[in-house]
Amino acid sequence: MATENLAAVLHGPLDVRFQQLPIPDLAPDDVLITMGSVGICGSDLKYWQTGKCGRFSLDAPMVMGHEGAGTVLRLGSRVKDLKIGDSVAVEPGVPCRVCRLCKSGRYNLCKDVTFCATPPDHGNLCRLYKHPADFCFKLPPHVSLDEGALLEPLAVAVYSCQRGGVTAGSNVLVCGAGPVGVLTMLVAKRMGAAQVIATDISDHRLAQAMSLGADHVIKVNTDDPRELANDIAETLGEQPDVSVECSGVDFSFRTAIHATYPGGSIVMVGRGSYDVTIPYTVAATKEVDIKGIFRYANNYPAALDFVSSGSVDVRSLISHHFSLKETVQAFQTARDPDAHAMKVIIHCDQ
Repeated sequence: MATENLAAVLHGPLDVRFQQLPIPDLAPDDVLITMGSVGICGSDLKYWQTGKCGRFSLDAPMVMGHEGAGTVLRLGSRVKDLKIGDSVAVEPGVPCRVCRLCKSGRYNLCKDVTFCATPPDHGNLCRLYKHPADFCFKLPPHVSLDEGALLEPLAVAVYSCQRGGVTAGSNVLVCGAGPVGVLTMLVAKRMGAAQVIATDISDHRLAQAMSLGADHVIKVNTDDPRELANDIAETLGEQPDVSVECSGVDFSFRTAIHATYPGGSIVMVGRGSYDVTIPYTVAATKEVDIKGIFRYANNYPAALDFVSSGSVDVRSLISHHFSLKETVQAFQTARDPDAHAMKVIIHCDQ
């Protein structure tokens, strides 16, 4: 049994400290996990840089990390579906299970959800972490812990495509070719999209998106959303049926409204300004459905199936590896545009 639990704890903007935490005590339905791989997400970067992400603010020290996978070390007394030594992916959001939202299947919207590394809840960027067993997904032997960690952003992509109604023959616009944008592109293709076009300001990210299967890419070099929308339609041959905004840039949201085919849908994955100005009348008269997403619900099984079957290769997104004690360097790399980082993995067991 491990006797220490080193953790990367965020105390404030750019203030990461390594601390020894107590080994967690288990409830009957929990498992204790030796964390292996933890990915860095855009929300992690926002907390690290500013202490805030969207409507959440860091008011007390918090263990970082929510894209995680590891190995079961100990079982709670009622756990029957996992065993010691199993590799598992951790779905980081645990709802109350009893409210109306939970019972209707939309547990991601539960008001009492606890979510790794979302204040005030601690994350799993540590040696040892406990989690309810029913939110741990056993990985088959051929799926690595790195891949297990990336089930989290992949679940976002799966949910985004579901919310947008991507189906066979859809033309799909993805705004932003970062990790979630590229994963959304890959999932859309696997769901039968006829064409997927990606936009970004980075030549490197667009080249990577093209190499991973985008049908078209466009570099954003205009401040006129209607001009970009026209370029998208001209490149595709028609307007996209579904637009998925993954950049968190207000301009892209406005572009998506102009670009989307009448009767189509826009999915808001990125987090732009709190109060954003949009061409409301354009969206209304085109009957474009604007849909938000908040994390995901019931999407880990599909994400795991995509990975285990080889349909989606999440390994191609991993650009950098660091040990737990190199967490600060890992975050600096993820933030540095010159590093061309796509997905950075921190190995807690090294």
